[in-house]
Amino acid sequence: MPRPALLRSAVAVLSPFPGHTLFSNQCAARILTMDGLIEDIKRRRYYEKPCRRRQRESYETCRRIYNMEMTRKINFLMRKNRADPWQGC
Repeated sequence: MPRPALLRSAVAVLSPFPGHTLFSNQCAARILTMDGLIEDIKRRRYYEKPCRRRQRESYETCRRIYNMEMTRKINFLMRKNRADPWQGC
């Protein structure tokens, strides 16, 4: 697990914006969050029992499916509100 001070110094050294460490830290934090690395580090801070891990993975899978279906449904319903719902037909 990387140490925060080490991470800060690495970000400051590799920064494409010299002198703007706050902006660089925000960029690095956003990239690490989008990659899921922050959640993974927080989750591995403590031991996760195998049964809890299975429950979490099952929940995440169900949540991902639900979110995809809701997005599909919302996109379908948004077609209803257009002036011409079936453009090109």
